[in-house]
Amino acid sequence: SWAAITKVQFRIMFESVLIANRGEIACRIIRTLKRLNIRAIAVYSEADADAEHVRLADDAIAIGPAQPMHSYLNVEAVLTAAKKLEAAAIHPGYGFLSENAAFAKRVLDAGRIWIGPSPDSIERMGDKQRARQFMAAANVPIVPGADIDHLAAAEAAARELGYPVMLKAAHGGGGIGMAAVADASALAAAWETAKSRAERAFGSAVLYLEKYVAAPHHVEIQVFGDGQGNVVHIFERECSVQRRHQKVIEESPSPFIAAATRQAMCAAAIQGAAAIRYAGAGTLEFLVDAEQNFYFLEMNTRLQVEHPVTEETTGLDLVEWQLQVAAGQPLPLRQADIRSQGHAIESRIYAENPKKFLPSPGTIDHLRWAEGDGIRLETGIRSGDTITPFYDPLIAKLVAYGPSRDVAIARAERALQGTTIDGIKTNIPFLLEVLADDDFRRGDYNTHLIKKLRPGL
Repeated sequence: SWAAITKVQFRIMFESVLIANRGEIACRIIRTLKRLNIRAIAVYSEADADAEHVRLADDAIAIGPAQPMHSYLNVEAVLTAAKKLEAAAIHPGYGFLSENAAFAKRVLDAGRIWIGPSPDSIERMGDKQRARQFMAAANVPIVPGADIDHLAAAEAAARELGYPVMLKAAHGGGGIGMAAVADASALAAAWETAKSRAERAFGSAVLYLEKYVAAPHHVEIQVFGDGQGNVVHIFERECSVQRRHQKVIEESPSPFIAAATRQAMCAAAIQGAAAIRYAGAGTLEFLVDAEQNFYFLEMNTRLQVEHPVTEETTGLDLVEWQLQVAAGQPLPLRQADIRSQGHAIESRIYAENPKKFLPSPGTIDHLRWAEGDGIRLETGIRSGDTITPFYDPLIAKLVAYGPSRDVAIARAERALQGTTIDGIKTNIPFLLEVLADDDFRRGDYNTHLIKKLRPGL
């Protein structure tokens, strides 16, 4: 059987995998590695010495102080750890070094297997200006825009495109270095602010300009390639519940797009990934307007935070697929064999004040997770753990699956209401507010939903 063949290959090529990450994604990857009898190696900072991912791993090694630049972002420390514990392969998870092309190349040059796309693919898609050019050449629709290198060029491009426009950082993500500009009088100030934020966050002040798409939906397509010419899509995720351009709730399938739009978007995503001979897990993100015109936004060359909703609706293990592709295997399934059934919703539980979305670090005195039919929890946190200011304040991802969207929403509400996290503030009250909103329940919402719920933000 295919499963037996793959396990033989894993034993030969993946006797061990070092996870260059922490928290819930490290725990998630460890779960698949253990199921496949692959030795899981964790790395940890001084702040994470007693973390759950360290406890779950077969081996663990310290890589530096709490600050990410000296630990999880320290390329030399991670590579030294891999050499010391003889890791056959490295899985980067998401965030940190996952989209660092230079790191991927160093892993390969060290004779280890990189569980991710090629350094060339990472580099091409990591530069958003180049990514737009590649996708346009592959006939994937893109938002009208312009490459700009100084304010005068931005002013000229904005006049041609017509206001409102969006300034965006060419490197990085998470909404940093992004600014909506309503008219010409606001452009100069927005230009300076976006440049300085991009420089601080990504070490690059390069910006580009796009036409502003009013009240869009943010819909992404999960793709997988094997580098051997085979690319499939694994359907879409609706990611329009966002604050500060960061996702809070995701669901699959999208309640907004029509069947014809879904088909066209999935075909465009395959076309774009195939054009760069993509290997591994990737996501093409699109903006979709009220008339269901869609435009390429960016490509994430890694596993997404929200990948569990795709796994729940398809029954696939995307981490296992990553391992298979990295081992040189073709894709496990053909497009015709991939099915999506039911509905899944992921709620991201953060340690933050739900009134202003400000981080709320501290020690969790008591923790109780709700259970129930269709509930899946992804976390790396236990009672007594401390949420530090050094890392993303994500506590857990609560995924609710049901045969219909209404059932999935009801299960998500019950699970969130039954969850207890004492000692810090969390955004659970806000998540429940979103799930109860009439527009959300109808599936009639876009990226302005949170602004509607919290107009003062």
